[in-house]
Amino acid sequence: MPSKLTIHFMPYDEISSLNSQERIKKLLKIILGDKIILLQGRLKSEEEARLIEDTMVMIGHIKGFKGIELAVITPNKNITAFDQFRKGIAKMLLGDRDAMTVIGPASIVKEIKKDPSKIELFLKKA
Repeated sequence: MPSKLTIHFMPYDEISSLNSQERIKKLLKIILGDKIILLQGRLKSEEEARLIEDTMVMIGHIKGFKGIELAVITPNKNITAFDQFRKGIAKMLLGDRDAMTVIGPASIVKEIKKDPSKIELFLKKA
């Protein structure tokens, strides 16, 4: 029987009204369901760190859970000073939505490689 891969696309609006703890809880619930999350935008750096810390604590306490793999890809930063200023204002008001975050359970995701223009997602064989 072939194994099933589920990718959960999450628009940033789905988590924008949540506080940091609620965001992490929501993401963990999806990841623990063996789903790979494609998040429009990115978490705050302290939220990324907290998510990783929380998953490290869970290893050994949840059967089969081996942690997470996480990568963020951002658009090319070679833009004019005015465009940077404009994007900075938008980021303050709306959050960092021009990035894409990939988060998946380490039991499924072998490795995530990224460069400025793409993400390569390597999965483990079932």
